[in-house]
Amino acid sequence: MSRDNTLQQQADAARREPPMYRADLTLTQVTRDISAPITGEPNGWWWAGFLISVALLGMGSAIVTYQLNYGLGLIGLMHPIMWGTYITNFVFWVGIGHAGTLISAILFLLRQRWRTAINRSAEAMTIFAVCCAGLFPLLHVGRTLLAFWLIPYPNFRYLWVNFRSPLIWDVFAVSTYATTSLLFWYQGMIPDLATIRDQEKRPLARKIYSIFAQRWKGTAADWHHYESAYGLFAAIATPLVLSVHSVVSTDFAVSTLPGWHDTIFPPYFVAGAIFSGFAMVVTILSILRKAFHLEDYITLDHMELMNKVILGTSMIVGYAYILEVYMAWYGENRYDWHIYVWIRFLGTYAWAGWLTIFCNVLTPLIFWFRKARRSLVVMFIVSIIANIGMWFERYVIICTSLAQDFLPSNWGYFRPTIFDIGVLVGSFGLFFTLFLLFARFVPTIAMSEIKAVLHHPVGEISGSPTLEESHV
Repeated sequence: MSRDNTLQQQADAARREPPMYRADLTLTQVTRDISAPITGEPNGWWWAGFLISVALLGMGSAIVTYQLNYGLGLIGLMHPIMWGTYITNFVFWVGIGHAGTLISAILFLLRQRWRTAINRSAEAMTIFAVCCAGLFPLLHVGRTLLAFWLIPYPNFRYLWVNFRSPLIWDVFAVSTYATTSLLFWYQGMIPDLATIRDQEKRPLARKIYSIFAQRWKGTAADWHHYESAYGLFAAIATPLVLSVHSVVSTDFAVSTLPGWHDTIFPPYFVAGAIFSGFAMVVTILSILRKAFHLEDYITLDHMELMNKVILGTSMIVGYAYILEVYMAWYGENRYDWHIYVWIRFLGTYAWAGWLTIFCNVLTPLIFWFRKARRSLVVMFIVSIIANIGMWFERYVIICTSLAQDFLPSNWGYFRPTIFDIGVLVGSFGLFFTLFLLFARFVPTIAMSEIKAVLHHPVGEISGSPTLEESHV
């Protein structure tokens, strides 16, 4: 079969699919609506969110500064629980960062058109979530200024990292994931940055956008190189989606500690990461489409499809919870039974265990109903509850296993301090500050991809292409 016939069949299949956007949308209107938050003045929604986020970031920065001077004794770490909320926050934020690359890479390779409205914001969320995640191991090592010892670089001290340690695998996995996601995100923005460059009237801003647009002119050669590079990044990023959280889960699975020594952790952690990542995307886009008047581009159809992913991954996570309890019973290991059943559901940490079940398994079941999947209020509340539950899932996994191990004389109970909570809230301040700055200076929706999937040719609605339309 020739290449022309294949392309024609793909075009015919796209026409048979139901349209994702209104049929009367023109290319000029797409550019105007999506670039409005950048070319115009920020509205009250943006200022309110930005001021709150900066305030939370300032509070978190003050606590971190105080901790760096006082020491780790400021937070709730105690023997034997020397991994507390900092490692919980690390695993939580790494999981949040999964949805962006999944939406951009895997759905791109599967030619899922509904990703076009949400991939840019999800990719940005990935970058900012990984930034938040990377802070917590640096703070947790205590002597933060010596964290560069984790990097295997040639040095005169003959000091090398332990390559057999899963903690070093984390360094490689997360740094590789962050680098690839950043390049993938930037590659997809180049055509839209060129569109903003051509609209920008301020000389300095136009110069900055010109630098980042890399002399993009929208020629056939530009698009050929762009699509080749974008597909290559998607192919590289796809295995990272599955590998990075599998490596993080290995921190626990390779140990002999009851509650951690579990072969189901890699797929279980990946499913939980996708679940929490999509929940955060729903939370952000529910606000974004209202604040920037993007209802025509982030439609209820897009939100419903994301809610279906949340429902599916929630059921996978629920299956993993059941399997853990079943294996503890079937294996007749009294130490596993003590952790998986007694501590997490009947003992001292039962409140956290049942809260995890309620948030991650029971609450998303409402998405079996189509009316709930298409209700902005319902999906917003469920997405917040899901992320609360995923944070407590990591809290339960880390703290319960460390709190009561093989020796009763070694048992303890972890109590987070106000400083633990303050640093967590501060990390949310950092995340939303970065995201709001991104929304102010970069199109939150991929204009070029939206234009490519509209169900009418350029001349059918808008006549000959205008200056900003010449990029597609």
